[in-house]
Amino acid sequence: MEIDKLKPILEALFAASDKPLAVSQLFDLFIGDIEQPSKDEIRQAVQELVDKHAGGGFELKQVASGFRFQVKADFETWVVRLWEQKPPRYSRALMETLALIAYRQPITRGEIEDIRGVSVSTNIIKTLQERDWVKPLGHKDVPGRPTLYGTTRSFLDYFNLKSLNELPTLAEIRDLDQFNPEFTFGEASETGEPAETAAATEPAKVAQADKVSASPQAANARKLDKAAKTVKIAKAAKTVKTAKAAKTKKAAKPAKTAKTSTTKKVAKAAKSRKFNTAGSG
Repeated sequence: MEIDKLKPILEALFAASDKPLAVSQLFDLFIGDIEQPSKDEIRQAVQELVDKHAGGGFELKQVASGFRFQVKADFETWVVRLWEQKPPRYSRALMETLALIAYRQPITRGEIEDIRGVSVSTNIIKTLQERDWVKPLGHKDVPGRPTLYGTTRSFLDYFNLKSLNELPTLAEIRDLDQFNPEFTFGEASETGEPAETAAATEPAKVAQADKVSASPQAANARKLDKAAKTVKIAKAAKTVKTAKAAKTKKAAKPAKTAKTSTTKKVAKAAKSRKFNTAGSG
């Protein structure tokens, strides 16, 4: 098939597709046609389309899963005004967790917690998996066999990456807020849920509870509070025990006094009887 005839067909396919298309997928779409292009012809046509749209408002971008049409980042300011719904807001904790998985994969949840110094909320892992950015890769061969996590092709596609080698080096990252301006961090939260109610899967109170539970200061405060309550309960139990013992002792004392008094009376009567018997003799 001639390249000039092939290019508009590919343009139509890219425009109609809601996901990236690889050369192999494009090739399969022409199977059975009289004029079936080769993979090399498809690659040539795609490259010419990349060059053609390089100076426009949108581009043909290659990501991990293939090629796709997308609006250039330079025009984001105006394009986002087409939608009333704001982009989801993710917590810094979620982005830190995602960054650790991307740079240190395969990695376990425990290793992430060791690096960050705080526990990883279950919501964070759940949200990353629901977004299809993270997936289980297997289990680490240690006691407990914890799950190993890694990134997916969808993660690469979303961040316009062809491979993990295109991730910026740690030396290039000066500030996490500037790494990807598309993300707006919400309040300091340890949950992975977007701030918008429509995107959240749990009530705000649960998210707030997770926020508090993940804070090391709050955790220490709860430990102290728990310890204080334990001491208070133990002290109260001891007081009750002491009071109960005192009550038992008090109840036992009259009984003992009565018993002693009776014994004395019996002994006195026996002694008197003894003297009377001796006098009669």
